[in-house]
This record gives sequence, structure tokens and C-alpha cells, in this order.
Amino acid sequence: MFGDLFEENFSFVSNNQCGKGKKSKSKDTEPPAPREFTKLSGIKNQGGTCYLNSLLQTLHFTPEFREALFSLGPEELGSLEDINKPDIKVRIIPLQLQRLFAQLLLLDQQAASTTDLTESFGWNSNEEMRQHDVQELNRILFSALETSLVGTSGHDLINRLYHGTVVNQIVCKECKNVSERQEDFLDLTVAVKDVSGLEEALWNMYVEEEYFENDNLYRCGTCNKLVEAAKSAKLRKLPPFLTVSLLRFNFDFEKCERYKETSCYTFPIRINLRPFCEQTHLEDLEYMYELFSVIIHKGGCYGGHYHVYIKDVDALGNWQLQEEESKLMTEEKMQKDTENIKEMENPLTILKGIISEEESKQIPVDQLGQKLLEKKGMSWNKKYRKQYGPIRKYLQNHSQIFQLSPDDNKVSLKEMYHQLQFGSDCRGQVLQSPSQNSDVQWTSESLCTVLKDSTSGSHWFDLNDSKVQPIKEKDIEKQFQGKESAYMLFYRKSQLKRPSEAQANPRYRVPGHLLNEMDAANIELRKRRVDSDSADNNIDLHLHLGSHYKLYNGALHPSLSWKESVLDLTIDKRKTLGDLRQSIFQLLEFWEGDMILSTAKSLPAGLHVYQTLDGDEMTLGGTGLADGADVFVWNGKEVGGMEVLPGLDHEPVLLNVLRLAGYNEGGKGQHFIESQHVVPCNAELSTLWKALASPGGIILMNISGSDKEVENWKVIPEEDMKKTVRIVGLTDGSSILVLDSHDQSLVNVASGNLTAFMHDISWLQVKNFCQLEAEEKQVKITATVETVMSDIKIKAIQELRLGEELVDDSCLRPINGNGKLLSPVPEDYTVKEAELKMGSLLGLCHGKAPNSTQLFLYFVIGSDLQGTPEMEIVVEETASVRECLNLMLEKSGLPGENWHLRRLDWCYEAGEALSKEGARLRELNVCSGDTLVITEGKLPPKGFLKVPIWWYKPLIHFGQQESTQDQVNCMTCMMGALQVSPAGDSPAYVQSDIRLCYAGDVEISGEAFLEDLKIQAMTLPFFQELSVPSPEFLRAWTLESKRPGKLLRNNQQQLNEYKLGGRTEICIEPLQKEENLGPSDLLLRVQMGIPGERDYYHSVDLVWDTSKECTAWALRHKLAAHYSLPVEKIEIAKYFPEKFEWMTISSWTQQISKRKRKKKQESLQSAPFHLKDGDIIGVKNLLLEEGKDFSTVRDDIGKETQRQLAMEKKKSRQAQRLQNDVLSEGKVATKHRKPEVALSINVGIFR
Repeated sequence: MFGDLFEENFSFVSNNQCGKGKKSKSKDTEPPAPREFTKLSGIKNQGGTCYLNSLLQTLHFTPEFREALFSLGPEELGSLEDINKPDIKVRIIPLQLQRLFAQLLLLDQQAASTTDLTESFGWNSNEEMRQHDVQELNRILFSALETSLVGTSGHDLINRLYHGTVVNQIVCKECKNVSERQEDFLDLTVAVKDVSGLEEALWNMYVEEEYFENDNLYRCGTCNKLVEAAKSAKLRKLPPFLTVSLLRFNFDFEKCERYKETSCYTFPIRINLRPFCEQTHLEDLEYMYELFSVIIHKGGCYGGHYHVYIKDVDALGNWQLQEEESKLMTEEKMQKDTENIKEMENPLTILKGIISEEESKQIPVDQLGQKLLEKKGMSWNKKYRKQYGPIRKYLQNHSQIFQLSPDDNKVSLKEMYHQLQFGSDCRGQVLQSPSQNSDVQWTSESLCTVLKDSTSGSHWFDLNDSKVQPIKEKDIEKQFQGKESAYMLFYRKSQLKRPSEAQANPRYRVPGHLLNEMDAANIELRKRRVDSDSADNNIDLHLHLGSHYKLYNGALHPSLSWKESVLDLTIDKRKTLGDLRQSIFQLLEFWEGDMILSTAKSLPAGLHVYQTLDGDEMTLGGTGLADGADVFVWNGKEVGGMEVLPGLDHEPVLLNVLRLAGYNEGGKGQHFIESQHVVPCNAELSTLWKALASPGGIILMNISGSDKEVENWKVIPEEDMKKTVRIVGLTDGSSILVLDSHDQSLVNVASGNLTAFMHDISWLQVKNFCQLEAEEKQVKITATVETVMSDIKIKAIQELRLGEELVDDSCLRPINGNGKLLSPVPEDYTVKEAELKMGSLLGLCHGKAPNSTQLFLYFVIGSDLQGTPEMEIVVEETASVRECLNLMLEKSGLPGENWHLRRLDWCYEAGEALSKEGARLRELNVCSGDTLVITEGKLPPKGFLKVPIWWYKPLIHFGQQESTQDQVNCMTCMMGALQVSPAGDSPAYVQSDIRLCYAGDVEISGEAFLEDLKIQAMTLPFFQELSVPSPEFLRAWTLESKRPGKLLRNNQQQLNEYKLGGRTEICIEPLQKEENLGPSDLLLRVQMGIPGERDYYHSVDLVWDTSKECTAWALRHKLAAHYSLPVEKIEIAKYFPEKFEWMTISSWTQQISKRKRKKKQESLQSAPFHLKDGDIIGVKNLLLEEGKDFSTVRDDIGKETQRQLAMEKKKSRQAQRLQNDVLSEGKVATKHRKPEVALSINVGIFR
């Protein structure tokens, strides 16, 4: 997906010039690379647009689509030059597509850019970096094109090429009445899960019938009763181009996560759709389709990369035969030759040939053996008798080929095989009369057609963003399965033939103005490439003047400033060394004596001179001078009166010399004093030892640098002292450690290694948790990364002066920033294996650390996880869920077996249930440190839901004395006691006085209807005291944060269709009359403001039909009619109880982006109101009050409380952050997955 994210050479033809001015050789100003050997152009990836590139290449290689788009001229689409003219409508998207297709056809560049096209979509840089689904893009792009082409001759372009229809039919088994419904499609979406391939998926969709029988009957409108019926679907109209979308992404409801289906899914190169069509009487070509594009997805369901295999229908590209294919053809030819030789040695072939050469087409059997001897030089008895028997018996055994005379003396060939040998057509098929088997004749003809097509000029290419590679047709089979597999298939009708003029002609039907633009661009490209080639031969040389340098510490250093000591010269590398010398003379005002030019190099120690440049006739490129090379200009002998020794043998080396300093009690261990020393690379180590070490001292070297591991330090032995610095491997940046005699205890003399690297000597903190009654004590234990945890524990017990018996009954547990004790560390781990940072805090606690086969788990009890303390337990990883639960119940003292275990989810709430009680913890991926929740209640059987039921009682506003009859379907949201919401990090202030009474639990099948749930709820003891006539007098809501959430409508809908989770709770609200809400009805709680007070009358339920429109204008008229007030004399607002805020619903359309369509602008169900069932709408009567403030005193109190809670939490976090600064260093930040954002393309209005 991010293949070319950091490449910066954008398309040459672009309205947007990207990149800043840089040096002429920078990549930004270089002309784009020309096309490669395939002669096809790729498309640049803008960061995350591989899905777009794959679809655009497919449309580009659909010639009919491309030419239909080219047929729309500027008189219909407008011109890109008029984009900024407000009085002219320019259809930008089709214009940019035309321009992109022209670039892909004609512009000589490796890859085109889609920057202009995506800008016409209204996308910003964030959208171009975001991954999207190509199937979603296909539908959205076609919709945008249809909208853009309204009112032009191409208004039906998409429908003409891609539109098809499916008819769904239900046939009554009694009256044979057919009920049908027709659906349109631009692409067919087919299942992948549990399906072997495309043909099986189409068979399941369009051949298999679904029967309504037994308990599942169909109500026939003609019979007016429930009857048996058959339901089926067929393809009624086939489009010229068939797009097939494969459903590879599914959702696992058990794991509550998406996954990609990677099983094998086959699809044919050619497919006959006759079995799946409603009408089957047409010719075969009407149903035959050929595959020409396969969009491939590589990766998982949350990201990946797209590329596309495409068939070059117009033979625009150059498909070269690969070496491996040539090798394969050679092997096939050799195998064929071998088979021919075997065939020639076959007696059947030899005898048929001998008989065929006879004029009479028959021969005496006795002479047949003689003819064989003359032809092969070997008789039948000698060559074939042992294997095949006598010749006469062999002829009788092959009576289907040889015809013996009645007296068995003569033999001839049967007529049909004589015809096969001499009367077949050019294809090698038997010439049959029309009366012969017509099926076989048709199959042979079809086979010939397939072979002819497979050897035609159309070849396949892999277009992977900027890269285009030829592939073989059989490579498509590799995309049947796996993480890299086919995702979209594109077929074209076989009867669609391309004109001969289009073959290998990229200029075919390209509009004249685009031809001119591309021709001009190619001319400019060629000119830029010539200029670039010339610029590539220019090199920059840095001329170091010897008169401005001095020699000290073994290297050359400028005596003046860099600007005065170094001259920069740009010269063509095709010029000679004499030309360079002449150019230097011209630069310098005066030079005395010989001028010697030598190559030089800047080293860490300074400048060093290497080879002298000789031969004035040699070119600069031939001497090896490259761009940016350093050239030293001097007399060839000395600099500043001091002799300079040039060459590789005298190269100076800069070494880091380390000496030990004293021990640091601050916790960082011993440290080094570091200095630098320059020595020639040919100096002996003995010279280095004399200069640096004291008598009796030793030197260790580390060629990897001073900050590496202990094992990289090696003592220089006595026998190596005669070796030079270069031979032992010391280079610039290498470190040597000089140890005096009193420091040599750190060295293992036998192995010549350093015992411990000083930087690793540090400490860990250990806190005593074994004697809680005593004063808490904390000690520091010195350790290295290789120290074993058991040694640290023993040292800590000794330092804390605890009893030795704790050695076998204690463990070390890390303490996190919040002061929580984490899982014990295995005692055989080192500090490094335990992933402990130096300075970490550990707790010394009672109990043994778990071994490698045990798990250390936390567990809590009940649903209130915030206030429940965590308990700990050690169990075997092979223990079952039931055994683990029993151990936890025993430790916590809970009675009975009416409990089950759940995982703790990321919100610190009880999540997924461990439903398989016999499964082992290891099989369920339960790990050490996990927290499990003991939850009351048995888990329901598989396929059943256990739903807690709450009774939701409407409240009457305090201070109001309306009767029950006046409170029909009403609810007042009173503000009383308030509490902090446990979910989320930010403090939330929610109502807790909602009148909810727990009624009990209901176990019900997921296939039951909502009406069944209400009936079972009515049987609970709590409901027995209430008089509810029928389920129609109950309203069901999901419960979210102890408030009504989603309204469940339609009593005849199955519970599974509501997608209720395992933790869903339902609240039941009583009604005074039956209610049957339609799918477009919106239930609102409407309340009128009390004049002169900051308060409201009780809420009234208002059912609003939004099928026609859901706009502010329509809602105002609905409310005005409800309260019998003039529409201009009311103000309305929506209440957001979680924020204690009111948002006024304006009288006019919302001020949203002009690119969005008008209907979307006005919809109250979209941003910013997101109007839904149960929302509170406040109404102000402007006839009685002028103020438009909708807030109440309760809102002020709620906001103030939220503000105080936020400040307290902020202070708490700051204090916690300061406390944990040291411990939190080096933590790796968690990379959260970005939220998914819907894909959209902004289109102007052209109606």
C-alpha cells in the first residue's frame, strides 16, 4: 500500500508543481524515467492509493470505456482552464480521467501521477494516505462519474457498459402464481466462505432454489393463504462488462473481529453464463465472457496492498518471452521428440505405415513380416515376438485397426483409421458428416477456438503501482488462495471484438487536443533528458590549496578559513587532466613552481593525500575523479616546510582512548574518561603502548566502538605488539581501554576478556512486602544485565536482614508506575531476560514464583470492577476453565456453582466469556498476568441469549399535577443525583435518577422474535403486578450507560437481526396504547419551556415520519402543528444530556461544505445533530418569552460538576506523571490502529 511513499519524482504533466528549488542534480528536477521494455506506464502511489491505481488501470485497459470517455469533447465537459471561472461549469472528474488515460497511453514516462485526479475528488493529503477498499471505490467512482456526466451524451456511459439486472421470483406451488422483483446491479457480489469457486457461487445464487415448506410457508396474494413455494433468482440482463466482487472479508462473531478468507477460490479464464440466465435461447457468444482483469489484495483485513493482473486487449505493450519460458519450451520440445522416437518404434505405427504404402491397401500376412525385415533390418520374431507374441495373433488382438480376410491370409486397415490418417482436416480432427455425433463435433470446434484465442496477441501484465511486469496466463492460478489473492474480477463479452486499427495503436481515438498536449510534453521531456544527460557529466571538485594548509598531528589542516583554503570548480568529466590544470591556473592569480595534483580525502583526523594524478591526455572520468572529489594542489614534496607522506600506508587513524574513573555512587556505576589520539595506520602497537600505558599496564581494544557489549573487548597479547594498527583491525572510531595494574582485576587473564563492561554495572531497587507490620524498607542491589534473579533475591534478603527461610518462600515482583505488583519474575531469568531496566523497583513478596508450566493470574468478582480488589492465583497452564474457576471460587470463598469466567476487555470491563469449560487455559491463549472476571450466573446454551430485563418507568415532572390520562407516553428527564461515568479517561457526568427497576433475566433463542421477548418479559414476577394487555403495549430499548439507547421496533423481527451482543441489556417501557412504529418513524421526547423560568414541562412522545424529508424546516412545521403555534413563533433545540448542552436547530439549512449535496446538508440525522430515537427536543414559545436560552439550572450544576471533576483528574494525572517519569523512560508507545473513515468523492451539481 505504501510502496512508493518516499519517491518524489512526480508525473511530468501536472497542474501542480511539487517540490522546492534544489540543486540541478536533485531528483526533484530530474526528468521522469522513460517507459521500460514493456512500453506500458504505471501509476505513482501517493502513499495509500494503490487501490485507486489498480482500478484506474483496469478502466484504462477497458478500451470501450476509455474511448467512450474520449468521445466527450470540451463543448460538453468544459475546459480545465476555466476551473476558476464561477459562471462556467467544468466537469473536472471526467476531464482529469481523460488526461490521465492520455498520459498512460502516450506520455513517455515510467509512471503517471494521480495528484490532479484526487484533487478533483476533493481529497486532501490525509485521504491520499488512508487505505480504502477497492470494491467500495468502484461503486463510489461510478456514482461520481454518473453525476458528473448528467446532461451530456455520456450520461448513460456507466449503465451502457456495466449495468445488468437480476430478477427474484417466488412461485406458488398451488396456483403457480409468480411474484417477481427486479434488481439492478453494476457488480455482482459473490460469497467466498465455504465455496470452492466462482461457478459454485453463481450456481448457489442463480440455480439453486429455496423452498418454503413445513413451518416456513409463504403467503400467496392470489391464494390468500400460507402455501408452499419456491424462491429463485436469475440473471435477466447481462452487461457488456461483468464485474465480480469477492467477499473475502468476514466477521467472526465469536472473536468479535474481522478476518480475511484466504481459502482456495477458483475462477475460469472463460465462463459461460447460460445456466444462470433467465433467457437461454440465444447463441453461445451471448453468454460467453473472458477474464481480462484481476485486482489482487495482499495483506489482512486492516491493511495491505493492491495490484492488478490485466490482459492487454489492444496489444499496446511489449510482452517479452522470459528465459524460464524458453527453457520450458525447450524441455517440452525434447520430451516431444522422445515421444516421437518411441512412437516410431511402436509396432502398431510401423505395421500401419507398411500397409498404407501398398497400392491395394492390403498385404498377405506372410509378406508383412518380410516387409518389416526390409524396413527395420530386424524380423518380427527377433524384435517383437517376446513382448507381443506371433504377428498373426498381434493383428487379431488389434481388430479395431486391422481387418483380416475371411481366410486370415491377408490384412488391411479399417476404413475409419485409414480416414484418420489421410482424411483429417488441418486441425487433426476426424472429418465427419453432419449426421455424425454433433456434440463431439461442437466440442472439437470449441476446443480449436480456445486454442486459437490462447495463442493470439493478447498477453497479461502485472501492474503494481509504478512497476509493470509481463506475466503468464497460468500465473493467475497463484491468486486463487492465500494472503495475496484475487479480490475483484472483470470479464468482457467474448463477442466484443476490437478493430484492427486499434491494435498496437495507442493514439487510436484520442482527442486531438490531448494528442497535441502529449506530443508537446514528449518533446519537452526529450529536451530535458538531453539537458540532464549533459548536466550528469558535470562534476564538482574541491580544490585544496597546499599553500593554505599546515601539517600537525599526522594530518593536514587549513591554516585559514575553509572558504579561503578550498576552491570549488565545476568541470565536464569528459575533459582531460591538462584541461583541469589549465582551469586551475586561470583561477589562481599566481603560482610558483611545479603544480602537482593529488587525490585527497577528509578523514576524522584531518585531510590526507593519496595518489598523484599523471597524464595530461587522460580524461577526468578515466582518472576516477567523481562528483564531490577532493584534489590537493601542491608541489608534491612538502607543506609549510614539513614533508608529507602520501598514500594508503600513511593514513592517519583517530582512536578513542578510554581510562577508568572512580565509582559513582549515584547509580550509574563506574564510568570512563575519554580522549582522542591520532596514529599512522602503519604504526606498531608497541609504539602505541609506550605512548599511552604506564609500566605494568595493559591495553584492550574494541573495534566496534566504546558503547558495545562486554564480549567485544579483547586484551592485546604480547605477540601482537609487533603488528601494525591496520593489521589488528583498528580504524577510525575504534576504542582502546587502558588499564593500570590496579584495574586488572576486571580482566579474565586466561580468556583475555573483560569480566564486566563498566556501563552495565548498575542497581535495582527491592522493596520489602514480606513483613507488612514492620516499617517498609527499600534497598539497592548492585547488578548487571547478566545477573540471575535468584542472586538478586538472596542479596535483597541479606540487605533487608530477613530470615533465611524466605529464600524458599518468596519471589520478586516488578512494581509498575501505579504501584501495582506485577507477575513474579522466574528465578532462573537474568535481568536482561526479565526485561527489567536498571533502576527498576521490585517487590519482595511471599510465595514461590511460577515455573514454566504455570500461569500467574489476577481475578476479580462481580460487575463493579472499579471498586472490587484484585486477587491472585497460580494455576497450571494445562488446567481447564472449570478447574481454574473452582480454584478461584475456593480462594475467594464464594459458594455454589452458579458462576462463569470472562476475560477483561480493553475498557476494564467484563468482556468475552470463556464458554468452553472443558478447554485448557493454554488452548484459549490465557497468559501470565491476564485478569479474569468471575461473573454470577450460568452461561446460556449455544444459540441462546441471556438478556437482563429492566422496567423503565416514565417520570412525571415535579410540581405538575397532571392526571395519568394526561401523561400518555410521557417521560420527564429529572436531574437528581449525579455520578462519574466509569467508561473512558475523561470525566463524564451522567444522570443516575432514571427510574429503572431490575425485573430479572430472560433466556431466549436468538431466532425468536422481538414479540417473543416481550411475552417472556411479561411472565417475570415483577410484571405480574402490572396489567399489560399485550406486547403491543410495550416498547423495548437497549440499555446503554443506564439510559435507553437503541429503540427495537418491529415485533416480527428476529433477535439475531438486531445483532445484540452477549452483554446487551433490555429495558421495557409501558405504553397507554398500542404502538407500531414504521422504519422511517422517529420517536422524539418533546418538551415545552415554562415561560419565565429556566425549566420545562413534562416530555411528550412525538412520532415523526421522516420518509419524505428529515430537515429542520420539516421538524419545525411538525412541532408547530403539534402545539398549534405559528411556525415562525417557535425555536427548537436538541439536548445532549452527557454534556448538559443544547444545540439550536436553525430555521435554515446547516452551514456545511458546499461540496456536499443539498439533501445531505439538511438532514438532521447527519452531523452535527445526529438525530435518533429518544432524543430530547426543547421548544420555546416566542409569543410568551423572548429569550432563546434553552439551558436550565440543572445544566449549570452539571457543567460545573463536570468541570471540577476534570480539573481533579488532570491534577491527579500530572502528579502521577511526575512520580513515574524515571520509571516510564524508554517505554515503547503503543501504536493504535487509525479509525476507519468512509470513502467519498465530491462532485459538483450539473443538473
